[in-house]
Amino acid sequence: MESNESVACDRWDNGDCTGTPFCPPRCPRFVDGEGEPMLVEPAREDDYYPLVKMYDEMGAQEQTMGIPPLTRNKVEEWIQRLYRRGWNLVAKHDDRVVGHVGVTPTDSDEPQFVIFVAPGYQNRGIGSELMKHVIAYASDRGYDALTLDVARENRRAITVYKNVEFEVTDSKAGEVEMALSLEKSIAEESKLPPGKRDQCA
Repeated sequence: MESNESVACDRWDNGDCTGTPFCPPRCPRFVDGEGEPMLVEPAREDDYYPLVKMYDEMGAQEQTMGIPPLTRNKVEEWIQRLYRRGWNLVAKHDDRVVGHVGVTPTDSDEPQFVIFVAPGYQNRGIGSELMKHVIAYASDRGYDALTLDVARENRRAITVYKNVEFEVTDSKAGEVEMALSLEKSIAEESKLPPGKRDQCA
């Protein structure tokens, strides 16, 4: 039997890859809208401070519904809670964390998630790729659904979520609640290796 190392992916051009038994729920490698190679993977302990740095560099214009917090201490407390209560994915450009998904709580059948992309890396497809990753990982972990809250005025985000089949489940003053059933076909499609994705286009 081949070892992990002998089948490991060692190239960024993965367009014809059909996967191996050792692959994560979604291929971690992708090229963003500006042609830059990116990596999405589960957050490790040593990603903590780079993640804090990403959020610490954000201003009030990136904040929505009170997150991310606006002071470093509050950012650290918030990320610590996400690490402690849930699971996280990070997008990296070289060694820099440029995107993040936090999912909580781990013991819920329908956990809630938040997603942010660093200033300077927005509008490059990173958020959309992170969305596909969180769907793939949540499906692989056996959750029933993913849920989120989004500000009512954030029409662009609402459209993005609807494009990946999230549905509005409740609407309150200032915010909209949305959910995606992981029984939908998009959950399995998100886990397809790059070489098989065109079949679902």
